[in-house]
Amino acid sequence: MQKHLTLIAAALLSVSLSGPLGAQDATEITGDTVVATVNGEDITLGHLIAARATLPEQFNSADPQDLYNGILQQLIQQTALSQQIDDLPALVALTLENEERSLKAGEAIEAALMDAVTEEDVQAAYDAQFANVEPQEEYNASHILVTSEEEALAIKAELDAGANFADVAREKSTGPSGPNGGELGWFGSGMMVPSFEAAVIALEVGEVSSPIETQFGWHVIILNDARKQAVPTLDDMREELLTGLRNEAAREIITGSVEGQDVVIPEIEGIDPAVLTQRELLE
Repeated sequence: MQKHLTLIAAALLSVSLSGPLGAQDATEITGDTVVATVNGEDITLGHLIAARATLPEQFNSADPQDLYNGILQQLIQQTALSQQIDDLPALVALTLENEERSLKAGEAIEAALMDAVTEEDVQAAYDAQFANVEPQEEYNASHILVTSEEEALAIKAELDAGANFADVAREKSTGPSGPNGGELGWFGSGMMVPSFEAAVIALEVGEVSSPIETQFGWHVIILNDARKQAVPTLDDMREELLTGLRNEAAREIITGSVEGQDVVIPEIEGIDPAVLTQRELLE
C-alpha cells in the first residue's frame, strides 16, 4: 500500500491548484475544517494531516506550502477517482479491512505501552547491565609491520638509536596503517590478536617493544597512551534501554493479546498453504 507516496511525490513536482485557498480565521481552524469538496464529498484538514503523517522523512525538507498543496491535490484526485468505483474489488475491500485492523492493533499496543515502562524499569535495566561493570583499560598504540624477524630487529635498533617511530613506519611498514605513521587508534581487550595485545599491555607509555610475531608478520610496537574506558551513564544509555524495554513489553502485549479471548480456529481439510497466492478465489 505504498502507491500514495509515489502519487504525492509526483504531485509535489507538478502542483497546479486552480485558485488560492479561501481565507479563514485561524481560531476557527480544526481537524474538521473543510479544505476542498469534490462532488459533495468533503476533504478536511484532518485528512491532510493524516496523509502527511504517512510520508517518509525525505519530505521533511519540502517547502511547507508545496507539501500542503501537493497533498491536497493528491486527495482531490483520489476522491474524484474513488467516486468512479461503485463496487470495490474483493482484494481491495479485504486489504482495507486488514489495514484498519492493523492500525487499530497498533493503537492498542501504543495505548498499552503508555504505562508499561517506568523510570524504575529503566534504572533497573541499567543497573543490571552496568552496576557492577569495572572500567576497562584502553590502549592507543602504533606499530611497524614487516615480514621477517631480521627486519624487525633492525627497525628496533634504529628506533633505539633515536629514529622517529612514525617516520620509520611510513617508510618501512607493510601494514595498512603505515602511511598514517603506524597509528592504530584506541582499542580495548579482545580487539587485537592475543600476542599483540599481551605485548601492548606489557609496555609503558612511550616504550617500544621487542619484535612480536603474529599471523600477519613481525611487529614493533609503541604504546602512545593508555586510559580507563568510561562506563556509560544512565543518560547515555536511556534511549537504548527504553527502546529495548518497550520492544520487550510490546512482544508481551502482542503474545498475550489473545489470552482469555474466544478464538476459534476450525479444522478445515484440504487447504494447501499455496492457496495464499490464488487471487482468483476472490473473484
